Amino acid sequence: MSRDSDTFSRNVIGVHGEVGAAWLGRLSGIIADCERRWSIKVMPPFAPLSYAYVAPANLADGSEAVLKVRVPHGDFQLEMEALRLFDGKGTVRLLQADPGLGAMVLERLKTGTLLSSLTDDGRATTIAAQVMQQLLRSPPPGHCFPGVSEWAAGLGTLRERFGGATGPFPESLVDRAETLFSQLIATMGEPVLLHGDLHQYNILSAQRQPWLAIDPKGVVGEAEYEVGPFLRNCLLNRPHPERLLARRVDKLANDLGFERERILGWGLAQAVLSAWWSFEDSGRVGEEAMICAQVLADL
Repeated sequence: MSRDSDTFSRNVIGVHGEVGAAWLGRLSGIIADCERRWSIKVMPPFAPLSYAYVAPANLADGSEAVLKVRVPHGDFQLEMEALRLFDGKGTVRLLQADPGLGAMVLERLKTGTLLSSLTDDGRATTIAAQVMQQLLRSPPPGHCFPGVSEWAAGLGTLRERFGGATGPFPESLVDRAETLFSQLIATMGEPVLLHGDLHQYNILSAQRQPWLAIDPKGVVGEAEYEVGPFLRNCLLNRPHPERLLARRVDKLANDLGFERERILGWGLAQAVLSAWWSFEDSGRVGEEAMICAQVLADL
């Protein structure tokens, strides 16, 4: 087994425990089932794998696609439903899906260059804003997606973990994030379906459209919420992160017509929440997210 395979197995078992271990034992059979069911030929997977098995595949007509298989759970089913509703407008197109099996067939994005590879951060910000605009749509009646308030509630467990204190997290930033979440949620605009994790590693170059998003989480809130993941990624080892973030905030406000203060507020609050989620998952504070939170607090 390769090192990448070892990491993939540890990730799956770390999240899903015995269920994940059993799923790994069935994975080859699941892939074979997908090949028979959808008349596809699956190639060796992309490397490195993280939490999902993702591999190129050929359809019966010879066209290229991607098979994505993951332990069936609520988040994966939300991703499928979000892709179905986005219907290829700003996102990769969903071709086939089986929620119970935890498998989907997606269009193959060519050239598939990550937005994170662009050295011009201003251009990357413009592209991200264009993708955000394409995604905007009202959630359907009776939808299954969580609201941003449900995500924000996760920050409440931070103080529970540390007996009312904030542990390794600066108390001033936690206080600020808690206040911002309360204020912003109470004053949200029209709810829309959001990608929820739209950052530089989830936007790829393509042929059908210049750039398309992958891996949506599926969450409902005002459009301004969407900027958070883009702000807090691709900051490490960059000179003058305060200048970089100031330019991102100003450009997003200009390109999208969002209020600058709401961009700053959502960005800071989500950055603290993201850093806390990292701690819950790994026992380590999300360094990049906390850099983002501190810089945004000072802008």
